[in-house]
Amino acid sequence: MPFVRFATILLLLACCGQGQRLSPLATRPDWSSLEKFQGTITKEEFTRLLTQVYAPREAWREYFTVTDDHVTVVTAPGQPPFLLEFAPDQASAKPVPRYWQPRPSLRGLRIALDPGHLGGEWAKTEERWFQIGNHKPVTEGDMVLHVAKLLKSELERRGASVSLTRSSSKPATNLRPEKLKGPAIQSLRDQGRAINPASLKSEAERLFYRTAEIRARARKVNGQLKPDLVLALHFNAESWGNPARPTLTGLNHLHLLVSGCYSARELSYEDQRYDLMAKLLNRSYDKEVAVSRAVAQSMARATRLPPYTYTGDSAIKVGGSPYVWARNLLANRLFECPVVYLEPYVMNNKEVHDRVQLGDYTGRRNINGTPRESIYREYVRGVVDGLVAYYGRN
Repeated sequence: MPFVRFATILLLLACCGQGQRLSPLATRPDWSSLEKFQGTITKEEFTRLLTQVYAPREAWREYFTVTDDHVTVVTAPGQPPFLLEFAPDQASAKPVPRYWQPRPSLRGLRIALDPGHLGGEWAKTEERWFQIGNHKPVTEGDMVLHVAKLLKSELERRGASVSLTRSSSKPATNLRPEKLKGPAIQSLRDQGRAINPASLKSEAERLFYRTAEIRARARKVNGQLKPDLVLALHFNAESWGNPARPTLTGLNHLHLLVSGCYSARELSYEDQRYDLMAKLLNRSYDKEVAVSRAVAQSMARATRLPPYTYTGDSAIKVGGSPYVWARNLLANRLFECPVVYLEPYVMNNKEVHDRVQLGDYTGRRNINGTPRESIYREYVRGVVDGLVAYYGRN
């Protein structure tokens, strides 16, 4: 082993004692599973993806050391870093080993639809439920499941092979909040928050619906479904204040997310460094951003919504579209294939609330003086038109 590489490893072993941290409910990553990516990427492409997409603003520097011919990544204390050899040039790069394929058309494309959240009896627990007076409750989990079922039919009509990560409000995970008190205590300590009965109950519930459930779906996607593309379906919301007396807003917007923009704090967790490497090396990003850009254009046309703009450091604009952002979320991080993560409509916007009350319907109805499809079918049309435009071009 060249002396400079050996010295790099010794330095990383000596200075990175906090590498053992794991995110809630994460298992220790198997770094050897990334050996299959040796020689599949050039230094130039790796550096572009690392510094411009996955870990911008120098977030990567404490844990990644890039040299001319390899990168070393901090793993756990007392363990050698993971070392990945670069391909000398693009012509000599080995094929990328992965389960998904960049297929040229919708026909035969394997798509997994992931209706976000759960809905049903879990809607209040996961805080994706509100009700104004005697009106119909607005429950995101149930709404996106309806969108998913309509979308499945439309995409299959065009030759795609479509599966759902859930077809009801039944959780994919066997874990429940009462079984997650131990991890909840650890999570509260890691966040520096007080531990009391109220905070413990809230954190155990959050780990159930936001962590255990997503991890279970990721195992299903990566282990069973193995799609070429995941469409993560959501509705957005602004703060509605007191759940007992929710408020409506005039804000309404649209944006789409791809995986990226890890912070330095997030990269202090060993599993997230591993997830970054797995996602970067299977080369999801370029496909994610290209499909997202096409879908964003058609969704903007269908919904007539302006783009949402992030003002903090949690996301960066990518792909040249005002609607497309990179953000580190558990779902788009754990699903190994390209993920298009949709966030249209503000559920507690007055017009959106009124449209939800109308339910699903065929044809068009007058919405504030304009004939509109049901909000569900408008959503579906925006997605389908974007996929047809992209895969038609390709």
